[in-house]
Amino acid sequence: MKKNILNLSWKSEFLPVAAIIICLISSFYFYANFPEIIATHWNFRGEVDGWSGKAFGAFFLPALILIAYLMMIAFPHFDPKKERYSEFSKPYAIFRSMLVGVLVLLYLVTSFYNLGYDLNVAAITAATVGLTMIVIGNYLGKIKKNWFVGVRTPWTLSSENTWNKTHRLSGKLFIIWGVIIIVAPWLPPLLAAVLFISGIIMLLGGSTVYSYVLFKKEKNEN
Repeated sequence: MKKNILNLSWKSEFLPVAAIIICLISSFYFYANFPEIIATHWNFRGEVDGWSGKAFGAFFLPALILIAYLMMIAFPHFDPKKERYSEFSKPYAIFRSMLVGVLVLLYLVTSFYNLGYDLNVAAITAATVGLTMIVIGNYLGKIKKNWFVGVRTPWTLSSENTWNKTHRLSGKLFIIWGVIIIVAPWLPPLLAAVLFISGIIMLLGGSTVYSYVLFKKEKNEN
């Protein structure tokens, strides 16, 4: 069994590590220049509806990004199926980089907004998250059965065939949901909210029901 189950290398980790370092260093600059109260949340209309103190705004998200990255490195080593990670190490590395990149980008965008730059935070956030969902959807079908990442239902975890087929469908659903997220800020708020919630239901409900149906069919055939 490979000790380096994630096939970690400087090539695979350079971008996320560099982004985290930039984020941590820039947090001190933002703290020194933020007003005492800063905007931290925006609604579907792009209006600010949440605020926090400048210390929380400057340091919380960089710390969260670092912790999330370290968890994605550490958790697979405690997975009972950790040997499977070497089979999808490249897609998993892309997921790690995407997670870090998206969070760092959103941190920088919201931070510069609070320094007075005229940025459409809601639209930028939606486009970034939506594109991330599309990328995840393109790689989700390559994730092999494990207990940490992917669509983990009792039925996908009980059958390799159900796992593989469910992830191929879920990949397509992620792409559809990503498109919904991207266009949502440009739609009437009520329609955007309905589409957003419908997308979540489609993604979660569709994957769950599909995995159950596949598993029952496979069980009956056997």
